[in-house]
Amino acid sequence: MAARPNAGLFVDGVGFWMPTLAGWRSARAVLRGEQAASSAGGARPSCALLAPTERRRAPDTVAVALEVAAEACRGAARDPGTLASVFASTHGDLAISDYMCATLAQTPSLISPTRFHNSVHNAAAGYWTIATRSSEPYTAITAYQYTFATGWLTAATQALADARPVLYVAYDIQAKGALATMARSQGLLGTALVLTVEESANSVARIDWRVEPDSEARPTAARPQNAAIVAGNAMAECVALFEALADGARRELVLGLGPRLALHLTLEPRH
Repeated sequence: MAARPNAGLFVDGVGFWMPTLAGWRSARAVLRGEQAASSAGGARPSCALLAPTERRRAPDTVAVALEVAAEACRGAARDPGTLASVFASTHGDLAISDYMCATLAQTPSLISPTRFHNSVHNAAAGYWTIATRSSEPYTAITAYQYTFATGWLTAATQALADARPVLYVAYDIQAKGALATMARSQGLLGTALVLTVEESANSVARIDWRVEPDSEARPTAARPQNAAIVAGNAMAECVALFEALADGARRELVLGLGPRLALHLTLEPRH
C-alpha cells in the first residue's frame, strides 16, 4: 500500500551558489535554459555576513553555506536570527580533513587550532548562529549519498512538527588528497531553501511529499545540460529540485533516502 501524502510545505526563499552560477537569479536563468553558465566565476563567495577576522578563518564550506543561507532568508523576507535551521553536507570539509590526516601522520605537533576548529561537521551551522546572533536550534546532518533528501526530510518534519519556518542549507566542496579516492566530490556547490507551513506573498512553490519503501525508484535526473554543470559534486542530486523551482511548472520528483526508501515530491508553482 502506498504511503499517504504528508501535509504540504511552501518554499519562501531560495539560495544557490557555485563559481559559475553566483546566486539564485543567475542560476534560475541557466537552469531554465535562458542563458549559458558563466565560463568564469569567483573562487568562493565573499562571506559578507561574517566580521573580517572570522571571514579570514572561514573555510569554503562555511563561505558557501552562509552565502546561500543569507540569500534564501532575503528571498523569504525573514530575519535569519529567528529561524531554526538544518545544515546538510555529505562529507563536510574534505580539504581540512585531508590537512588534518596528513599533518597528524607527519608533524602532529603542528596541527592548526583554527583548522581543527573548522573540521567539525557543524562548523557552518556554528558560524551561521554567530553571524546572525541566533539562539534558535540547528541540526547538522549527513547521510552519505542520501544526504540531500535526508536533510530535506529533516527540515520538513521540523517545520511541520513545530509549525514554524525552517532554513535548509545543503552544500559540498572539492575533495582533496588521499580522501578524494574514497570520498569523491568536485567543485563548490551550495543551496538553501526556507520551508514554511503557511503560504505567504513570498512563496514560490508548494511541495507535497511522501516517503515510500521502494526498491525500484530512481532519483529524478536533471536535464543533461544542468546535470553537467554540477557533475561530480557530492550534492549534485539536489539540482533536479532547483531545476523544477526554476521552471515554475508542476513537477513530480523522486529523491533517494536509502537503498529501499524514496522521497516523492510534488511541486506546484505559486508565482
